[in-house]
Amino acid sequence: MSSEIPRSAEKDINPGDAANTNGFNGNVPTHQMSREEHEVARAAARFGYGPLAHVNTAEAQLPPFGGEFQPGLYRSVEQRKFANPAPLGLSAFALTTFVLSAINMGARDITEPNIVVALAFGYGGLVQLLAGMWEMAVGNTFGATALSSYGGFWISFAIVLTPGGFQIVKSLTVTTASGQSDETMFYNSFGLFLMGWFIFTFILLLCTLKSTVAFFTLFLTLDLAFLLLGIGYIQRNDAGKPNPPVIKAGGFFGLLSAFTAWYNALAGIADTSNSFFIIPVAHFPWSPTGRERRQKTDREVA
Repeated sequence: MSSEIPRSAEKDINPGDAANTNGFNGNVPTHQMSREEHEVARAAARFGYGPLAHVNTAEAQLPPFGGEFQPGLYRSVEQRKFANPAPLGLSAFALTTFVLSAINMGARDITEPNIVVALAFGYGGLVQLLAGMWEMAVGNTFGATALSSYGGFWISFAIVLTPGGFQIVKSLTVTTASGQSDETMFYNSFGLFLMGWFIFTFILLLCTLKSTVAFFTLFLTLDLAFLLLGIGYIQRNDAGKPNPPVIKAGGFFGLLSAFTAWYNALAGIADTSNSFFIIPVAHFPWSPTGRERRQKTDREVA
């Protein structure tokens, strides 16, 4: 079998750099490449994104990619002294969301989510907020806005749940004439809190429509989780408690969001230095990468 790269594959290696279609890294001709470099080039050509998509970083723009938490075309930060902070922020979000969502679904008969306070302060909150600030440093406005905001969400969520600390639940609980505790005002307030995050997440969701399916799915499932949880707290059951089926449905979509966040994080971490494979993501047909591939197919058919 010949080790030469097919012409159609070479075109994908350096998208946006029409003058350089014979090299895998912009400098080395294909006939001087090792077998391993050929395999890397084929993988880059096949998937067209991520660490294996070697491009002319001085000129070319990279396509939207969830592993960089970037839904639009962006310039590579390869020459800067900053690592990619997106996998860290995604991992912090994923783990905290996973634990809370599992509790919302009633895992192991846990009824109170107070264990999430530690994660929400330390990992989902502080670490994700720092990742968002580092996204600002690398010039990623979307990543900085999203990660910093969700870091703030987890910190505020932990403040609400901190036992005996801020007295938020207690101050929104009314004692009735019969001596019973009525938490209606707290549930309504918390429901509005979640609905606000549903609106914010929907705004971010609109910005992912031209990216990848994995990136879009992350925000879609998270948005549905916020919506269902907000409804569950506002539209309570006959006992005046958060609606269990709706809360469980919100927990289900939260779990999907957590695993999708981990998936995008792995896609941003895995490269030839640490992995035997790269993580495939699906590009929307109307995305920049999808349009480019469709144009190539049309030319080949013609």
